[in-house]
Amino acid sequence: MTLSKTQRQHRIGLLLSDHAVASQLQLVKLLAEEEGIVATQATVSRDLDEMGAVKVRVGGGQSIYAVPEHPVDQRAPLDHLRRVMGEWVVEATRSGDLVVLRTPPGSAHVVASALDRSGVDDVIGTVAGDDTLLVIASEGSGASVLEHVTELSGL
Repeated sequence: MTLSKTQRQHRIGLLLSDHAVASQLQLVKLLAEEEGIVATQATVSRDLDEMGAVKVRVGGGQSIYAVPEHPVDQRAPLDHLRRVMGEWVVEATRSGDLVVLRTPPGSAHVVASALDRSGVDDVIGTVAGDDTLLVIASEGSGASVLEHVTELSGL
């Protein structure tokens, strides 16, 4: 199947959100097997670079590709948020209307992006560091946001 670069990159983004992709060759195979798209490793490498994909560490020290930024108006489905939170959030606490989430090193931005794109009620925004992110809840709703993210992450 021949697609435009934008269409191919969209499919790559979907594959990265559904699979733990550790290498470009693995992504080339997934594109062929699941999407019917023939692409070279060099093309996939350029696509990942243009998409701003980064490698993040997950459980067991494995590194996988993730795309931290998406268009602001694109809403992430709740299943995607639950999967991201379940895989990468290891601790959640709060102080007033500020919720602090801890992740493995290099993963906070992926969780923050998923939260920002999910449209969770009462979440105003997030600020991510390397392994910690701050979730800013609307006034008086910190406890309910903490409860919600705790449930999503399985803590």
